[in-house]
Amino acid sequence: MKIRICLVIWTSLFLFTSGCSWFETREEKTAEELRVEGLEEYEKGNYQKAIKAFEDLKDWYPFSKHAALAELKIADAYFHMEEYEDAVFAYENFENLHPRNEKTPYAVYQIAKCYYIQVDSVDRDQTPAQKALDTYNRFIKYYPESILIPQAIEEKDQCIKSLVGNELYVALFYYKTENYKAALHRFRSLISDYPDVGMHKEALAHITLCENALQKMEAENKEAKEETGSHTTAP
Repeated sequence: MKIRICLVIWTSLFLFTSGCSWFETREEKTAEELRVEGLEEYEKGNYQKAIKAFEDLKDWYPFSKHAALAELKIADAYFHMEEYEDAVFAYENFENLHPRNEKTPYAVYQIAKCYYIQVDSVDRDQTPAQKALDTYNRFIKYYPESILIPQAIEEKDQCIKSLVGNELYVALFYYKTENYKAALHRFRSLISDYPDVGMHKEALAHITLCENALQKMEAENKEAKEETGSHTTAP
């Protein structure tokens, strides 16, 4: 019985002292100290350690004047680590929490940049290109005075070229496999959806080829039906 009581007392003391040391550890660093630590680790390229410092700052001092900085630097750290999904989430979180912050235009641009970096060759899925384009359009519309506008416009144009290249790639695939109706639809969409991209001449040429091929097929089918009909009605 005495042994059991002693164990309970020692356990309680251990938990109490452990709890105290946790609070002491937490209170050891101020918001300013965590800010400095996070920035130092970030500049060294130690992004995981930087994220830890900024997360602590954000969690322990949510009303600190440095909390917004911590949120943004967390996003930047993920960006440099090439963890773009986490970066987009963090940038979007910053934008939603601080719509009027002076750094919000930068956060929106970085969202587009995350998608832009993931744009692949024209024969691959173009979802990143489309998401980047949509975000660049939003950035250009709402932050026309940003110093990042020229770069955003240049990268936006590259997204358009990638989307057009994919549309042309698919259209040519249909044409080569003699699926002329699908190819014709794609070539026409390319012209209507993406004006002034420098591929209209090729698209128009293939529209003519598709129309001629479809007319030829229609004529051949008609001739075949007439021949079948004549054989059927012959005495």
